[in-house]
Amino acid sequence: MEPNDTIPAAPEASAAVPAHRPRPRGRTTLIIAAAALLGIVGGVAVGYGVQAEREPTPLAALSQPGLGYPAKPLSADRAPAPLPAAQDRRVRTDGDLRKLLVDRPKGAKKTLIDELGLGDGWEPIEQYAEGYKDPHYMFEALGGLELRRVASVAWEQGEYRETQVSLIQFRSGDQHGAAEHFDDQIMYMPWEKDGAGNTGEAIKGSREGRYFLYPVEREAGYLPSYRARALAVRGDIALDISIYDTAPISKKDIRTLAERQLERL
Repeated sequence: MEPNDTIPAAPEASAAVPAHRPRPRGRTTLIIAAAALLGIVGGVAVGYGVQAEREPTPLAALSQPGLGYPAKPLSADRAPAPLPAAQDRRVRTDGDLRKLLVDRPKGAKKTLIDELGLGDGWEPIEQYAEGYKDPHYMFEALGGLELRRVASVAWEQGEYRETQVSLIQFRSGDQHGAAEHFDDQIMYMPWEKDGAGNTGEAIKGSREGRYFLYPVEREAGYLPSYRARALAVRGDIALDISIYDTAPISKKDIRTLAERQLERL
């Protein structure tokens, strides 16, 4: 090699090529998580197998010395006496429901249907449903609630006042139907369009019962129309009372009538 000849310099490492390949992230974490999951599953399986092989643990003895009811029927001399009919509500309501209706006030006249001999105190379901805005819907709704029977009484006082009292009884032992029918009626009573436009007032002797006075309805060529209504529920019976008149109806009239009917129930 000649003296003037220069030794080429060693090539520098390119900055674009790393000296070593970086480890992909997450692989170690994934491996550890998978191992932990397998450990948990394996532990549960082993524990379940051990528990399944053990004998059942007997329940602790009851703390009371005896059961709350006798193992054998009580003898006749020890059995409690049945409730008298005056205290057994089921005996009263399972009988002739018409006998539980309030009596007509003295001086009140029978309605036209009673005078013709067509009313015996039992009101057909379709006739009761006719008193609602949508009779077809109400007929189906009452059937769905397992309506049993309807007993009613009506009378006229003075020239224009009419009163009707209805006892709507649902299947014996099922208080759900009466309560649901009552709730459906109470729900829309505060509405201005279909109800009385107010929340009414409580009826004494009833936990949920209420009575309502409707605003007067006026139409040209006709006398004004007033209405009062009372709703309550007692066991499997829903109570529905309405008073109509061309003169204002006092709160006392509808309230005392509802209280009298509840006392009969």
